[in-house]
Parts: sequence; structure tokens; C-alpha cells
Amino acid sequence: MNKHEADRNLGLILTEFRNYQQGILPTGPGARGLIEFFADIDQNPAIEPAAPKIQRNDRDILNLLSKRSEVLHLGPANYCWFTDPTRALCLKLAGTPTATKPLIGMCDSARCPQATHHPIHRDVWAEHAQRTKTFLGQLGKTRTTERERLTSDHTRPQRIVTAIDTAARGASDQS
Repeated sequence: MNKHEADRNLGLILTEFRNYQQGILPTGPGARGLIEFFADIDQNPAIEPAAPKIQRNDRDILNLLSKRSEVLHLGPANYCWFTDPTRALCLKLAGTPTATKPLIGMCDSARCPQATHHPIHRDVWAEHAQRTKTFLGQLGKTRTTERERLTSDHTRPQRIVTAIDTAARGASDQS
């Protein structure tokens, strides 16, 4: 089981690295760190081709990505790059700062500094925004407290969808 999970994570991080190379960047609080990590690998002289016609080998890149893939945890609406338990918002909220794995069910990926959003997560966020909008439309006028809470709950997924779309457009603008 662990071997399959490791292989899956390595495939996912390679896909995201290729997306980075095409200009499709992650979004979310942890995006800057992941982008910097990818930039380091992309510019790493250890994987520069020996001759102009020799391409970088996927195995060389996978070797550099493999350590980071070990800290990847999948959420339904984000990737968690669990590199530092002291920075994990889920562990802080649960009062378990010494845990060795994230509590992915408690993840607030819009606020956690180790979470990223990718195009694969767009549909989840768009559906959440649509359902919240529908629910808001069904609230009566006297439900002001619920309306305020749901309005802010609706704004967050819209903001994330916009960020994902903007990152994807940035890649198509470079073409």
C-alpha cells in the first residue's frame, strides 16, 4: 500500500512540476514555497544536459522531487505539503502540534501555509461556491446572521476559483 501511495505522489508532483514548467502555477497559501522549490529544481545544474541534444531525464527530476513527494497529502480540495508540523493549521486547531501527519479532514486550505490549490481542485471549489450561492438564495430576509456567515463562506471559494483560473490563464497568455 505504501509503495502505491509513494508512486502516486511522485506522479502527482511530477505532473505539478510539468505544469509549473508550462506556466500553470499553484495557488493558495503554500504556493510560493512550492513554486520556489520547483524553480530550484528547474534551475539545478545537477540535471543540466551534458550536450545540447540530450534532454533532462525524468529519472533525474524524479530523484529531486521524491523527497518532497513524501510529504504530500491529498485533500479533496487541495494538496497539503506537510513539511513542518509546527506550521500546520489543522494541528494547531486540533491542539496536536506534535502529530506526524496532517488532519486532512480539518484542513482549512485557504489559510494553511502548507496547502496549495491546483487546476484539479477547481471543480470542488466551484461546486462549493455554487451550492453556497443556492443556499444563500433560499434564506429568508430575517436570517441575517446566517446570511453574513454564508456570504463570507461563499466569498472564499469564489476567491480560490478565481486564483486557479488566473493561474491557468497566465499559462495560456504565455503561449
